[in-house]
Amino acid sequence: MILALVLVFAVSCTTTTSNTKVSPTINKITERGVLVVGTAANMPPLNMKSKTHVPMGLDIDIARFIAAAMGVELSLHIEPFAELLPALKAGEVDMVISGLTITPERNKSVAFVGPYHVSGKSFLTKFESIVTIENPAELNDAKWRFAALRNSTSAELIKTLMPQAKLVETEDYQTAVKMVLEDQVDALVSDYHACVVALLQHPDSGLVSVITPFTYEPLGIAIPPGDSHLVNWMDNFLNTMVASDQMAELKLKWIEDASWLDKLP
Repeated sequence: MILALVLVFAVSCTTTTSNTKVSPTINKITERGVLVVGTAANMPPLNMKSKTHVPMGLDIDIARFIAAAMGVELSLHIEPFAELLPALKAGEVDMVISGLTITPERNKSVAFVGPYHVSGKSFLTKFESIVTIENPAELNDAKWRFAALRNSTSAELIKTLMPQAKLVETEDYQTAVKMVLEDQVDALVSDYHACVVALLQHPDSGLVSVITPFTYEPLGIAIPPGDSHLVNWMDNFLNTMVASDQMAELKLKWIEDASWLDKLP
């Protein structure tokens, strides 16, 4: 009888422990039947909208793969880049996939999985003198005007290395590129891929960019903190995508092949 009671107690404890360790985020997603992913949808080629306003890009495809693996529908919560992490912290989205660089400061308040891709900062400008410098700190002068996404690592880079220059923060890349084209700023500081897309979209506008990114930007998926089961699930999922070449195929589709440019507005 004592042995039986011990076994019952052990099973009870195991069950209770198991239940408490189940991911609250995965539980919520499963019960809802929908994965809610935050994205800016204006950061080509990672995330953007087509002429018909359909979201597309590397980040969007990864979100679709995650939802399919979870067996739920996908709902994209589109917000300006600067509002995405606040939306995650407020519980409005389950995760953020939007060209988000993993940084120690961001990692204080949210968890990250990845990186799923590595990018780097670059300049988009009409000035050859800007793209030929070896150190961005050489541009620390009040005569220069730079644009960058609000609350982005690009904006932080300008504040840190070029504090004397004027910083204009925008809500999206399209606005910033337009400012460069219209000479309202001297350059856009952004992830390398966005600069390349702008060069392809405006081939006869006198734009130039840095051929090699000058920073290391590991892009990760932001998720709620304190959910080790979700971190484990996401790590295994991304590892499987890489090992099965699914991630390589997606990067070939969106980064190496530019045929999707015709779908942009």
